[in-house]
Amino acid sequence: MASFDTELDTARRIARQAGDILLRIYATDFAVQDKAGGMGPVTEADEQANAFIVAELRKAFPGDGVVAEESDNGSEGRRERCWYVDPLDGTQEFVNRNGEFAIHIGLAVGGQAKVGVVFRPVGDVLYSGVVGQGGFVEREGARTALRVSDVAEPASMRLVVSRSHRSKTTDAVAKQLGITKEKESGSVGLKCGLLAEATADIYIHTSGKSYRWDNCAPEAVLRSAGGILTDLGGTPYAYDGSELQNHRGLLACNAVAFPHVQPVVARFAREAGILR
Repeated sequence: MASFDTELDTARRIARQAGDILLRIYATDFAVQDKAGGMGPVTEADEQANAFIVAELRKAFPGDGVVAEESDNGSEGRRERCWYVDPLDGTQEFVNRNGEFAIHIGLAVGGQAKVGVVFRPVGDVLYSGVVGQGGFVEREGARTALRVSDVAEPASMRLVVSRSHRSKTTDAVAKQLGITKEKESGSVGLKCGLLAEATADIYIHTSGKSYRWDNCAPEAVLRSAGGILTDLGGTPYAYDGSELQNHRGLLACNAVAFPHVQPVVARFAREAGILR
């Protein structure tokens, strides 16, 4: 089995350097623009970090594909190895200056998420993992192994929800399952990080407006910790260039509760028209 040590170390280094770019701009009176097609806000931080990460990955791994949010290169996802990059996941959190944004650098091999790094520059929190080989969180110099919770009873689960995107379908699922404990977080990667370190148990994203760069690195981190990330129907997403948009939402969960939770999530998602 390949170890992916070089890929993981390189991605961690690049994420930290890109974090410096984000923090430098975060400290200024930066401009905010709206992306075309109602895709949300974008700043010079997104663009500068994107350019840096893509250039560094191409230098380190010239044979690999790179698909990044602020670059138009989706066709590279058809390569056997492809990096999926979100240079600033949680741009709205960046704009709101609440610190809950992250850099995602994920490597897919054969269409499956394999290596993931999620870095939160504010507070210096770095999640990293290789599927099948374990993961770690580094926080203020301390390194801790990641492992999802073993909370099996849905009513005992802790739901992590978006700070800036509240969903009626998520509320309906939580009510049906009897979930009463929840916490808010910004970036997809940070939510999956909370699951990976067992401080949350489930995350449901009901919008069809996320993309593979949003979830490749978080999925690798979560799976390295024993968790599961699929669409709302329970089917894993492929990172093979066939599609970039996550039309069928996201469900992240610990492994033991997944079989109890997923059918309920799918039923509500079908009623809401998210699954067909």
